[in-house]
Amino acid sequence: MADRAAHQPTAAQQRPGSTRTLLKGVDGAGTVRRTVLPGGLRIVTETLPTVRSAAFGIWVGVGSRDETPVLNGATHYLEHLLFKGTAKRSALDISSALDAVGGEMNAFTAKEYTCYYARVLDSDLPLAIDVVSDMLTGSLIRPEDVDAERGVILEEIAMTEDDPGDVVHDLFARTLYGDSPLGRPVLGTVDTINALTRDQVAGFYRRRYRPEQLVVAAAGNVDHAAVVRRVRKAFTEAGALRREDVRPAEPRAGARALRTSGRTEILDRPTEQSHLVLGVPGVSRSDERRWALGVLNAALGGGMSSRLFQEVREKRGLAYSVYSYTSSYADSGLFGIYAGCQPKRVEEVLKICRDELERVVAEGITEEELTRAIGQISGSTVLGMEDTGSLMSRIGKAELCHGSHLSVDELLERIGRVTVDEVRSVAREVVGAHRPSLAVIGPVSGKRASALTAAVS
Repeated sequence: MADRAAHQPTAAQQRPGSTRTLLKGVDGAGTVRRTVLPGGLRIVTETLPTVRSAAFGIWVGVGSRDETPVLNGATHYLEHLLFKGTAKRSALDISSALDAVGGEMNAFTAKEYTCYYARVLDSDLPLAIDVVSDMLTGSLIRPEDVDAERGVILEEIAMTEDDPGDVVHDLFARTLYGDSPLGRPVLGTVDTINALTRDQVAGFYRRRYRPEQLVVAAAGNVDHAAVVRRVRKAFTEAGALRREDVRPAEPRAGARALRTSGRTEILDRPTEQSHLVLGVPGVSRSDERRWALGVLNAALGGGMSSRLFQEVREKRGLAYSVYSYTSSYADSGLFGIYAGCQPKRVEEVLKICRDELERVVAEGITEEELTRAIGQISGSTVLGMEDTGSLMSRIGKAELCHGSHLSVDELLERIGRVTVDEVRSVAREVVGAHRPSLAVIGPVSGKRASALTAAVS
């Protein structure tokens, strides 16, 4: 059943100006439609007529991995600047418009995409469409705003640096990907942010924020045709749908060959805890093994009954926070284990994590663990789709990253088809194919640093 998504027409196969129903719901609920406008702009909606809210988002297929070293941090910088004003609205006008109706508006930048979104009462959806579309198409990026926001971003970097539990994940990305786009921080660095100019950021905006790179998504008590009309009007008035402007997207740099030979990065800091990430290269978001890897992740470190939680926290009391996770990109991915513990216990915690990785490679997981992991993923998936913001994110990301859509039932059916043998195979092919790499932040130096390095070398 899940394979049906492979037969859905992609946006490239759809005639400009046409609308296709991708998923049919019951009594209209859960129906997903896509319209492709001239210029390549895609609009997808999911209808849920029983709610009184609506979420609207514009997804841009541009993230930090699309930056050159000189532009590191430009995507996130631009995210901030689009809230600073257009020809129609000041920064205060933008924020007060949604505040006045009790709406929520925000944005985020990731490695491969950026999203600007709002959640409002269904009656205020036209306002949300107008404001967010105006921000995306009409940002002024004034020099004075660039200068003012520079200080805000530097403060955001400083705030992140004060949280070693966050920084260790950036350090691990650098450990695996080195000085490549996927290995650099989304926020940029103090040096790159200080060096970025208004012309560089504005040029990035003009080159990258184009209709063919955008997906508009709306979910909740929405009417697809009405959303299309309002989005078309907003983008047409901004001159953003001219057919002659259509051109291929700038090529995305491929993932640099991963460093897979037990590399270690240690950042010695006087923190109260030591924070570590132990991991290996994972799979891309289109790899069919991602389903089995997700089940493996849940069994190994995805909940309170997982192996890592039981071994590290429940039985030994060595850490408060310990978990495993996966990150998938267009052509790459990673699989990691995080733990935060007292510095004197970091070697013991690392050994347990390493032992559990080796055990799952050698033995796989049990039928009981499989059932529990599938149930956990299925339940959390459904519960995570109970609000319009989550529904909007699901269809927006699906369109932008995959070009096809699965219903909730199809998604659950695919997860439920994972077998013990598939999990065992992915454990050997992914986790067991590489010596784990390690990133550590904390008061780690001298003999302790040498011991940690030796543990993965």
